[in-house]
Amino acid sequence: MATMKLSPYISAFLLACIPFALFHPVRVRGNSMAPTLKDGQVLLALWPWCSGKPDLGEIWLLNSPEGSVIKRVLALPGQELEQRNGYLLRSGQPVDEPYVYYRDIKNGGPWSAKDGYLLLGDNRPASRDSRLWGPMQKDMIGGRILARKS
Repeated sequence: MATMKLSPYISAFLLACIPFALFHPVRVRGNSMAPTLKDGQVLLALWPWCSGKPDLGEIWLLNSPEGSVIKRVLALPGQELEQRNGYLLRSGQPVDEPYVYYRDIKNGGPWSAKDGYLLLGDNRPASRDSRLWGPMQKDMIGGRILARKS
């Protein structure tokens, strides 16, 4: 039986391409995730096929009704969010959010994730998110944000 040998150049090229099969760069547009993420910042995101299921607190790329945006997962299927005096409650319990500097002092909700996910921006007054759009289904969530570069 004959075996095929790849040239070292082809092997090196194939090894160099592997990361592009797993991640892709995305650029932050706007200030809805400030101060965590800044407008113009470049991030690395996993492609959806290798991202797994969203988990609480993770930042994901989202194909929203208003286009591609980056938001934080704050409610999983079956959970509910409510906003009281600038603070978020998940299924009636306060959510610890050390990343939120800009709170929206209006009361709102409850918003039910139903069989989807609720994703919100960290800069609540400047964020258009699941409070407006409702729950996002898994197929609307584009990929998990992995790393960021300034």
